[in-house]
Amino acid sequence: MCWAQKPIRVDVQLVTVSATVRDERNALVPGLTQEDFEVVEDGAPQKIAYFKLSSQVPLQIGLLVDVSGSQDRSSKQHRSDLERFLHDVLAPDDRAFLLCFGNRLRLASDLTASPQQILDALQRFDKESRHLPELGPAAEIREGGTAFYDAIYYGVTEKLAAVDKGRRALIVFSDGEDNASAHHMLDAIESAQSADVLLYGLRYTETRKGRLTARNKYGTAVMDRLALETGARAFDAAKSDLGDLYRQIGEELRSSYEIGYYSTNSSKESAFRKVSVRLKRPALTARTKTGYFVR
Repeated sequence: MCWAQKPIRVDVQLVTVSATVRDERNALVPGLTQEDFEVVEDGAPQKIAYFKLSSQVPLQIGLLVDVSGSQDRSSKQHRSDLERFLHDVLAPDDRAFLLCFGNRLRLASDLTASPQQILDALQRFDKESRHLPELGPAAEIREGGTAFYDAIYYGVTEKLAAVDKGRRALIVFSDGEDNASAHHMLDAIESAQSADVLLYGLRYTETRKGRLTARNKYGTAVMDRLALETGARAFDAAKSDLGDLYRQIGEELRSSYEIGYYSTNSSKESAFRKVSVRLKRPALTARTKTGYFVR
């Protein structure tokens, strides 16, 4: 007699990693193949199961603009810089959404391919903000301040994590200071790492007589940390050539390598797993997220 075999259920998850590769002159390196890369998780080599260039997939971008009181003097600059970014980076197949945040998180424009729609939404924001949909729990009480971490957390979990294709990134226009979030910095980092979202920061820091306050320094360190942990970069908007800066971000997003693997670690225990991407060719280095959390 032949007994029917019960199906074997295997819970596997594709771990995705985005890698930006540069040479010893800090120039981006295109044209690499899967065979040029090695992936290691917690010291154990992993077999690459998926490999693609970002230039072959559309960009899915969240634009997070800080509209809190600390950014009042930078609001006009935000508008100008956002317009320049959209026209310099967004291509016809790309999509972007606009989230304005202070103590509340207002979705000014949902995912769209139209730069003008986003710019019009930002222009209308001051007059119509109360009528715009909110991200995050509707019943959450927010009395004031800046919900910087919540903006990132919900920008990832309620918007970008639901996008099933494309290179995903958040571009955050802020000073990095937070005093109203229900989530903390590690929540923001974990959400971005889990969804393979890059966190680029454009810092707008108001100094006092040319000097940073202790709070300014903390905000700067926060934005640097968010970028580092997700494989992106943070920039000081006051010290950068914004045209060159946007060109760099656009080139990075379109020339990174998308790598996927099925982890050899079958443990279900909650933990952070460290991931590193190495190049077999000498003098090449890869910038990636530092790892991901298993829950």
